[in-house]
This record gives sequence, structure tokens and C-alpha cells, in this order.
Amino acid sequence: MQNPVRCWAPEGFRPCVKLQRVREYTHVYSAVCPKNGDSFSLILPYANTDMMTIFFREFSEYSKLFRVVMVMDGASWHKAKILESFDNLRIIHQPPYSPEVNPVEHLWEHLREKYFRNGFRSTMEELENDLSNALLEVSKKTDTIQKLVGFRWAII
Repeated sequence: MQNPVRCWAPEGFRPCVKLQRVREYTHVYSAVCPKNGDSFSLILPYANTDMMTIFFREFSEYSKLFRVVMVMDGASWHKAKILESFDNLRIIHQPPYSPEVNPVEHLWEHLREKYFRNGFRSTMEELENDLSNALLEVSKKTDTIQKLVGFRWAII
């Protein structure tokens, strides 16, 4: 695939520059507690119902001593009828087009600004390592998470 792209060249010279875009993806599933700043994250290869089920199973086990209310957006894999239900998890879907009311969206913004601003990773493995380290580091800063996601309406 060739797309014309901008590049520097001496005046009067029109270079031919090939561009190949390769896109790879990884997905982070996270839950945050607005009250105490606790967080739980998994890095998974896809954003779909199977991966959401894995996340729910692991999170349900992690939080087995608590009853948890999760606020999630309306992504299709969040609402799939084949998702398992868990006794200790209650899911509430936020209104459409309102990411600002989902506490974990503020965690994503923090991660992008503090850990992934203007960066380049040459491999997916390098990105996932950096992502794991950032998630681990921020999970230890419960006071930061509380400040990011501790909305008055979210704390019961």
C-alpha cells in the first residue's frame, strides 16, 4: 500500500517516499475503586465478549469478599447476552456519549498524559511491558487514583 506522505527535501526535488502502516493493538481492561483508590487491570489481546468474560472472572475472584457495582459504557462486548453473571458483580451501563461519568476513563487519561505522551515503541512487546509497568506503578498510588476517580456521586 502506498500513500503519499510529507517529508523534507531540497527545493525543487520531489522525492518518492513509500509508507507502510502497520497497526497492532492490545487492550487494557481495568476497574478502579473511587473510595479507596484500589485498581485491577488485565492486558488482553482483543476487545470482545470472550475477553470481557475473562476479565469478569478474574475480577470477581479478586474482589470475592465484596459486592461491587461496575459502571461501564455501552460497548457491545460489555452488553453481550452471553456474558456470565457473577454474584458479587452488579453492572450499570452509563448513558451514551458520556465517558466523563465512567471513573476508569480518567485513569486512561492519566496514563496517556503521564506515561505515554509523545512516545514510540518499536514492538508490541515493548509497549505491553511499558503498559504493565505503568499500571503497576499507578496501582501503588491509591491516593492518585482517588483524586482521579473519587467523584462524590461514585462513593457509597
